Amino acid sequence: MVKIPGRFITIEGGEGAGKSTHIELIVQWLNAQGIDHLRTREPGGTPLAEEVRKLLLERHDEPLQPMTELLLIFAARAQHLQTLIEPALSRGQWVLCERFTDSTYVYQGCGRGLPQENVATLEALVQGSRRPDYTFLLDVPVEVGLRRAAKRGQLDRFESEPAVFFHKIRNAYLERARREPGRFLVIDANRAAREIARDIETTLARIAGEGRNV
Repeated sequence: MVKIPGRFITIEGGEGAGKSTHIELIVQWLNAQGIDHLRTREPGGTPLAEEVRKLLLERHDEPLQPMTELLLIFAARAQHLQTLIEPALSRGQWVLCERFTDSTYVYQGCGRGLPQENVATLEALVQGSRRPDYTFLLDVPVEVGLRRAAKRGQLDRFESEPAVFFHKIRNAYLERARREPGRFLVIDANRAAREIARDIETTLARIAGEGRNV
C-alpha cells in the first residue's frame, strides 16, 4: 500500500444523488492506486451505531421528535468516531464516509428547523476539532433524486418526506458548499456515471498528490 497521510473524505447529497454508487467508484480508484482506506457510513458504521440507524430510519407509531432525532444521530456519531474513524485516521488510512455532520446541519437543522447553534454545540462536544478534509457534494434536482429513490423499493422515514423538505435540503447543501469552497467539491450528479467518476478521480489524484508532497 502507498504510504500517504490519512484523509477524511465525506460524500454528501440528497436522496437519490448516487452516494453509494460513487463511493464504490472511489473505493475502486483507491484500490487501483494502492491507497489503504476504510469505507463507512452515517448514521452507522459500527454494530452499535447501526442499531441506532435502524431507530432513525424505521417508521414508528410514536413520532420521533426532531431533538430526539438529533441526539440519536450524535450518539451514533460519537461511537462511530471513537471506535472506527479516529483509529483508522491514526493508522494513516483514508476514511470514506457516506454522510457526516453536513447532513446533520442540513437535515435536522434546515429540514427539521432545529437551531444551527444546537447542532454546532453537539458537533464541538462529540467531534472536538475533527472535520472532514474534503467533501464531495453530489447535487441532483430534487424530482430526479426522488424518482431514483422510489425505484429502490420501500421508502424509509426520511425518504418519505414531501418534496418541499428536499428542496430545503438541496438549497442548504449548496449554501454550505458556497461558504466552504476549499473543502467542498460540488458535482453535477444528473449526468452519466462515467462523467461524474472522472470529476471525482481528478480531485482524488490531486488530494493524493498533496499527500505525497508532505
